[in-house]
Amino acid sequence: MGAALDEVVITVGREALLGAAFQLRDDPRLSFAYLMCLSVVDYETNFEVVYHLRSLAAGNRCALKVTLPYDDPRVPSVIGVWPGADWHEREGHDLFGVVFEGHPNLAPLLLYEGFEGYPGRKSYPINDYQEW
Repeated sequence: MGAALDEVVITVGREALLGAAFQLRDDPRLSFAYLMCLSVVDYETNFEVVYHLRSLAAGNRCALKVTLPYDDPRVPSVIGVWPGADWHEREGHDLFGVVFEGHPNLAPLLLYEGFEGYPGRKSYPINDYQEW
């Protein structure tokens, strides 16, 4: 656990994600009932999924982080905790190839069906781009 600016940062393994998420949401001393955003970070050797949370009752912020291996980017879906995670998880799947296990519909959100590759990854080739 650490602190960044005005929020607490908590890092858990993917197997502990759902337990931590329910604890953060349901413990009345915490009450992180609002998922502001979910982001995926590509560090080229691994991914990090970051859940940006807010307690509307206390006005606190928290970042819950999970590190995933690059060759096995899967993590449990948190839709059962924060239903607003739906589109965020679909975007993370579209752009980075992270599999949110248990998500009811990981159909493309931003990309078309059949798009090849994951354009959010640093390794995605951008060969046609020329700067003017």
